[in-house]
Amino acid sequence: MLFSQNLATNQATSTAPHCPTRQLHCGSGQCVTFKILVDSPAIISEGLTRRFGDFTAVQDVNLSVAPGQFYGFLGPNGAGKSTTIKMLTGLMAPTSGRMQILGLDLATHLIEVKRQIGVVPEGMALFGRLTGSEYLNFAGRMYGLGRRTTAKRAAELLDFMELSQQPNTLITDYSHGMQKKLAMAAAVIHGPKVLFLDEPFEGVDAVASGTLKTMLQRMASRGVTIFLTSHVLEIVERLCTHVGIINQGKLVAQGSLDELRSGVVAGTTNQAIEKMTLEEFFLHTVGGNRSAAQELSWLG
Repeated sequence: MLFSQNLATNQATSTAPHCPTRQLHCGSGQCVTFKILVDSPAIISEGLTRRFGDFTAVQDVNLSVAPGQFYGFLGPNGAGKSTTIKMLTGLMAPTSGRMQILGLDLATHLIEVKRQIGVVPEGMALFGRLTGSEYLNFAGRMYGLGRRTTAKRAAELLDFMELSQQPNTLITDYSHGMQKKLAMAAAVIHGPKVLFLDEPFEGVDAVASGTLKTMLQRMASRGVTIFLTSHVLEIVERLCTHVGIINQGKLVAQGSLDELRSGVVAGTTNQAIEKMTLEEFFLHTVGGNRSAAQELSWLG
């Protein structure tokens, strides 16, 4: 087991039955209807918009993520991924639109929502003058865990994340990868029902990355909904069951991996039809292909 029973199973152990709904892929100027399986979405947004002055960072985003889904949220740099996560987790107010997490409206039930979610945000926002143990004990108590339960889970998490060897080291002296692992530990210490992860594998070594992937897959199998952003498409393709793609603040595709890769097909030289890889679909959707002529003059 990855964690003790009371840490890893503080959520439903089976996924609720699903029913079909409609989602739209609107890449390359055409809209195609996709069907995904949703029943009482764990995460839903309607018309979600965020403006900064005259700049619209996120525009009219309609998300729907079913309980237990491992959902990858993709987009180029500056597309609006982190801004969307900040709104969905109550760290930033939207300009317009509405959001529900686990059936609770963020506008009226923000504290109740925050008790049931875990977040690894952009920048992590750790308290550098605490040790790892002190920070996890603080996080557990803020989530309402008892003192003994918090101490037990904190010790278990530090050992699991391989952060227990230097108990008196301050977080400010941690490497970036160590800080990322500590942020992940704090996000799961209370057994969240929904987990939001903004680039969780950035700066994490290969061994720790494999451990974290296994942990996340196990959490998803136990009914935890995971909302992940990553620029590493291989990680998303391996872990996620469903994907949404945002480009220039607009949600341009949403559905299961198989549905999205089947939505646009690639013809080979012998005219056979094959499904696109996630990378090919992503580049096709956001217009990321460059011609061979586009290169640096001094490197040609």
